[in-house]
Amino acid sequence: MNKLRSEAQAYCNALAVSPLINSPRIQTFIIPPFPYISESASLLSGRNVLVGAQNMHWQDQGAWTGEISPLMLLDCGAQIVEIGHSERRMHFGETDETVALKTAAAVKHGLIALVCIGDTKAQYDAGKTAEILEQQTRMLLRDVSEEDAEKVVIAYEPVWSIGESGTPAKAEFADEQHQRIKSITTQILGKPLPVLYGGSVNPNNCVELAAQKHIDGLFIGRSAWDVQSYLSIVKLVLDSQELKT
Repeated sequence: MNKLRSEAQAYCNALAVSPLINSPRIQTFIIPPFPYISESASLLSGRNVLVGAQNMHWQDQGAWTGEISPLMLLDCGAQIVEIGHSERRMHFGETDETVALKTAAAVKHGLIALVCIGDTKAQYDAGKTAEILEQQTRMLLRDVSEEDAEKVVIAYEPVWSIGESGTPAKAEFADEQHQRIKSITTQILGKPLPVLYGGSVNPNNCVELAAQKHIDGLFIGRSAWDVQSYLSIVKLVLDSQELKT
């Protein structure tokens, strides 16, 4: 819940003129607040930047006051939708069940579902990370066909690593969890799904994280609020290696 309209415009304009975002070696995306999706999509039209939403409902329409449908997102120019972020789960009652419903609805309408999963500090301390990740991964794919799974991207966000007081996960630990998630999606679908890492990604750890074998990309939060910081991370990673696709 950041930025007013003028700030969102300035952010998109800065992205639009940067040669970094049009590199064929990377796919960038931004997920602005609902009021600025349409304008962001317009300002970034023709650029290699996907524009998405931070949430949506699983129904196409109806008596769901305050909610946004997948058809509305498409009508605003959105191409990707974030589902199941830990803040949604923590503060707004998002569950594995609603994540499954939203994921199925998103891909049915052609949106890329960027589905967040992750373990809390208590679960991590109790040694339940593997159990939680398997539960969440299997549930998010519950209603998704093998064909529609092509539109699903998973983001591993250890809840204990995100936010202002978060502690970034060690790159090796993150890679191990990504391998685990990919193994589960392979069991279900016959092939691995792409998995991004999100959890206090910053200029100091982005290169090491992106270099890991099983990490397919980065989901940047706080460090992407400033457009130049976001672009600096893109440049650091591009300069260090050719991103896996």
